[in-house]
Amino acid sequence: MSEEAKKPNYSADSIQALEGMEHVRMRPSMYIGDVGVRGLHHLVYEVVDNSIDEAMAGHCDAVDVWINEDNSISVKDNGRGIPVGMHKKEGVSALEVVMTKIGAGGKFDKDSYKVSGGLHGVGVSVVNALSNHLKATVYRDGKIWEQEYEKGKPSYPVKTVGETDEKGTMVTFIPDDTIFQAEIDFNYETLSARMRELSFLNKGIKISITDKRSKDDEGNFIREDFHSTEGLKEFVRYLDATREQLTSDVISMEGEKNGIPVEVAMVYNTSYTENLHSYVNNINTHEGGTHLSGFRRGLTGTLKKYAESTGMLDKLKFEIAGDDFREGLTAIISVKVAEPQFEGQTKTKLGNREVTSAVSQAVSEMLTNYLEENPADAKTIVQKVILAAQARNAAKKAREMVQRKTVMSGGGLPGKLSDCAWSEPEKCEIFLVEGDSAGGTAKQGRDRNFQAILPLRGKILNVEKAMQHKVFENEEIKNMFTALGVTIGTEEDSKALNLEKLRYHKIVIMCDADVDGSHIATLILTFFFRYMKELIEEGYVYIAAPPLYLVKKGAKKEYAWNDEERDAIVEKFGGSAPIQRYKGLGEMNAEQLWDTTMNPEFRTMRLVTIDNSAEADRTFSMLMGDEVPPRREFIENNAVYANIDI
Repeated sequence: MSEEAKKPNYSADSIQALEGMEHVRMRPSMYIGDVGVRGLHHLVYEVVDNSIDEAMAGHCDAVDVWINEDNSISVKDNGRGIPVGMHKKEGVSALEVVMTKIGAGGKFDKDSYKVSGGLHGVGVSVVNALSNHLKATVYRDGKIWEQEYEKGKPSYPVKTVGETDEKGTMVTFIPDDTIFQAEIDFNYETLSARMRELSFLNKGIKISITDKRSKDDEGNFIREDFHSTEGLKEFVRYLDATREQLTSDVISMEGEKNGIPVEVAMVYNTSYTENLHSYVNNINTHEGGTHLSGFRRGLTGTLKKYAESTGMLDKLKFEIAGDDFREGLTAIISVKVAEPQFEGQTKTKLGNREVTSAVSQAVSEMLTNYLEENPADAKTIVQKVILAAQARNAAKKAREMVQRKTVMSGGGLPGKLSDCAWSEPEKCEIFLVEGDSAGGTAKQGRDRNFQAILPLRGKILNVEKAMQHKVFENEEIKNMFTALGVTIGTEEDSKALNLEKLRYHKIVIMCDADVDGSHIATLILTFFFRYMKELIEEGYVYIAAPPLYLVKKGAKKEYAWNDEERDAIVEKFGGSAPIQRYKGLGEMNAEQLWDTTMNPEFRTMRLVTIDNSAEADRTFSMLMGDEVPPRREFIENNAVYANIDI
């Protein structure tokens, strides 16, 4: 019997229906996280994940994504095509089962898919349930099959609409605007970043994304094509493009340990930050898990053993900690697990214990070989570790000074802080305000019950280019730490935040609406991303949106947040009206600042979120690092208004 004949047949019987999907429309957040911008884009990822699963199973090497003119999404692959035969149990086409039953799909049949991504297998059926309209087209067995759905319900049985030599599946959908709080408007950069990430994680697959809503200077639709031949090695180079590399090349390995495919790539640079990104079956595990623990164990143990054997640690007067081995390290860990066990519904932390030893062994072997074959790089890495240990020791003393100041000053609140009367964190908010002048206005205009004001003098330290102890010694940063009430961490885990002590559940960055104000806001965001990332992840960080213009005519007055609003107001007022351009917060009086920017009933605030951790890491490094050309290129490409989605 031939090898091809031995392979299980991927047919209608491979599709298993686990349960119904009636309550998806009633409880959408249970399935896609939320019904805001993030949930909207997650629909695209679910459809693309199906195509990537086909690729991981060896049946697909091209995936194309289109954002159509009407903000619908089309995803096409050249895989086997979803089976269309009659499903014995359900009595309808297997395509209809996949599209209308939660948990239905080939990924539950181990003969069809060994490994798969997606959100707990809910996949495309949830996308269908949350769409006004969805059309599935299957190219299979020489024919084109088709079925359309309205809000998850089939409009007609699966039918053939033509013949073809192609194979694969195409899904086009438009999300239900009665379910999603955000406007149905897909962000090209957000989707493009995820497609790029998937191409790095699955080398050899060609992934394209086309935006039919906009064209370039030559009249062509905006389009990007991604195809990685080296996988994670290219990913690390991409992330570290604006950092100065310490080692001669990216250290990498790809193989299988204890039956678990493991791929790792890492490089040391001159920065003072640790940037680890971990993935399980293409899913970014933001909270880490057993694979990340295995990486850290393998890295620390191997490097420490090598450093001790060279005698380079003999003169150190204190122990080297795990953090020291990871300072200035950018690394990506990707594992493929047949039956992953995740903690929580959002798949952010891997729990499979067997993965720890698999990754640890893989990393240990990879590093041992590299250090032996590259003695110059090995010496550079150990020297970097020693410097990190010395800096950590200095940072420990700086942290102790902050803690001592907290105790001695009776609560540790900075003198510039105008605190609020209420003490329940969930009801309280703090405004980090640019400058004493604007801070004074904000103090007069605020509601003293729940709004605190902390003025920040000038531009805070750029933490992207500063050693840790310099960060903790900076006066403005110390004031933020003590005002927020979070502990800075211990020697064992210097990056841990005690969120239980957080005094405000809304932290609002309020800066002038000009270039300097944007720079200060970016400096503060860089600080939060590198040292208080949990605050962003928990949804506590916001950016205030003060108006740019005040348009007045007689007794009538309206505020405008952009040029289009300003022009519309002028036209509404009869075509001519005096316009005041606010150059800074200090130009508003207390009443105006309250009415436009601080009053919860009327204000607009932007929640800071991290859609793609790896892309955010790269963006902060590019904007706030030492390399000027990439930053200049970014500014030129995004002038006059640069919108940064992190």
